Amino acid sequence: MQEQRATSNEQQSRFNYVNTFANMEKRKEALLVKFKSAGQDQVFQYWDSLSSIERSLLLDQLESIEVHKLGVYLLHAATNESTAVLNQTIQPFSGKVGKGHIFQSAEGLDVDLYQVGMNAIRSNKVATVLLAGGQGTRLGFSGPKGMYDIGLSNGKTLFCLISERIVKISQLAKASQEQNADVKIPLYIMTSPMNHEETKAYFESNHYFGLQAQDVIFFSQGVLPCLSPDGKILMEKPYQCSVAPDGNGGIYPAIEKSGVLADMVTRGIEHIHTFAIDNSLVKPADPNFIGYCIQSKADCGNKVLWKSDPHEKVGVVAEKDGKPCVVEYSELSKDMAERLVVKEKMEDDIDDDPKLAYGAANICNHYYHIDFMQHKIIPDVGNMFHIAHKKIGTWDDAKKATVIPTVNNGIKLESFIFDVFPLSTSMAIYEVERRHEFAPIKNAPGSASDSPDTARAMISSLAKEWLHDAGARISANVDVTICISPLTSYGGEGLEMYKGKDIKCASL
Repeated sequence: MQEQRATSNEQQSRFNYVNTFANMEKRKEALLVKFKSAGQDQVFQYWDSLSSIERSLLLDQLESIEVHKLGVYLLHAATNESTAVLNQTIQPFSGKVGKGHIFQSAEGLDVDLYQVGMNAIRSNKVATVLLAGGQGTRLGFSGPKGMYDIGLSNGKTLFCLISERIVKISQLAKASQEQNADVKIPLYIMTSPMNHEETKAYFESNHYFGLQAQDVIFFSQGVLPCLSPDGKILMEKPYQCSVAPDGNGGIYPAIEKSGVLADMVTRGIEHIHTFAIDNSLVKPADPNFIGYCIQSKADCGNKVLWKSDPHEKVGVVAEKDGKPCVVEYSELSKDMAERLVVKEKMEDDIDDDPKLAYGAANICNHYYHIDFMQHKIIPDVGNMFHIAHKKIGTWDDAKKATVIPTVNNGIKLESFIFDVFPLSTSMAIYEVERRHEFAPIKNAPGSASDSPDTARAMISSLAKEWLHDAGARISANVDVTICISPLTSYGGEGLEMYKGKDIKCASL
């Protein structure tokens, strides 16, 4: 009996091996046809020398590559590079620019825009999308940037600040409606392949910072193969193609492929607010911004700061051939950068001082109507890639090692999130104050700008402004960094309890 059982096990093992081998060969032949028709069959050049595990790894990766689209992407990227628009076609943005903090209520909120935005939130028509694929490497932190502790006295990380602001604005929306219905603002988080699982685990271990688990959806940014100058896929290892992230514009194909867009449609979402992880003062689901875009009947919107220094190294919203776009600072001549304009004073303007014509600084804070995302962006997403010439590590079979060259040897295809702006026929630009809404964290602690130190100072300054407006007293002898929890106040409201009180503690 034991001998029969052993023989049976051997036969089963033999059957599994043969079946696995046959399946692998079937997969390989199917992929070879696809890659050969695309002129990319060189990815199989090391096949005969690979182990079974290595072959499986290669096949898994190749099945994830849409090789039939790669040539189209490269063609469009080459066309975009060769037909770059010249400076003389660049013009300042010609549309109306809305301004924050104009129609102020006693609570410091823009009543008209605020109510329009809050109505959309109460109707569960607003979603937020967070770009969180970056690592904290430049901050001296090895994990996802959103998990970085920026040094606030309450210990809140960037992920925590953003999530709790969504919790608070949801509470405000629910409290201001007659029916006690649930208000849901889903948070879609775009990670990277490098930090996807760690980000998910972080949110789970922190109970999603008060959000409902089903309303926090994670999806990963895509990658594309790195190419040689003649368009061939480069191999990093005998069993692995060299790949690179497809840029923050990769949000669009990722939203579609991951099922996020379909989920938004199922939920009845109409308005999408998208922003980056590194702004510690970002206001997710900002009802003023959303309200302005709704009132403007915008298909796409951009929240901006107005530059005070004409030569600040930041992209600005402008127009090329009459279409909205973001123009990099390097594309502007000295005269263009310094050009001033006196705009006709509009009803909601607080001043009519001359401003920089090319002053609408892009801070990666965008609005999309769901129809624009579905019917304009997604069908055109393959036309937006750019070529980036890079040093790419490739396999040297003679040295049996991956070699990183000293000069550029290949290209990466990437797109930018603002590449979709020219598709818009009703772009809305909404200006806000830097001190209220933009405290980026890009550089290491101790840096003079865009560091955790400067962000903490701006968070504290805004908290003191809110408390002063609420009638609180902050002792001049107490030099502390004050932070107000997002669960206490989203935008300066709800601080009446501190009227007439002396503030001496760091966290409220």
